[in-house]
Amino acid sequence: QVRLVQSGGGLVQTGGSLVLSCTASGSTDSVVTYGWYRQAPGKQREWVATITKDGNTIEADSVRGRFTVSRNNAAYIVYLQMRSLEPEDTAVYYCHAATASGTYYWGQGTQVTVSS
Repeated sequence: QVRLVQSGGGLVQTGGSLVLSCTASGSTDSVVTYGWYRQAPGKQREWVATITKDGNTIEADSVRGRFTVSRNNAAYIVYLQMRSLEPEDTAVYYCHAATASGTYYWGQGTQVTVSS
């Protein structure tokens, strides 16, 4: 079992920045990738960014150049740094962990609201 606890988020104006954190605990050695997803009202959950166990990162086209995923290996914390935020980024953001066996874990979700 892997537990993911998120923090951060909130309300920001267009062009502002926020940082989301996700602290992992439990069987973290089994995790091969951490990631971030988001779900806007009335829309399906969409992938935002992923960081592998080796530190390789990839971001969705919609956020590339504005969002950065990183991790503190010693503290088992994964971050999503968001800048140049737009109203279209408004969503509930979820931290995600995937194991080699294909098991997925999710954080509790955190609201990000970007006002125009």
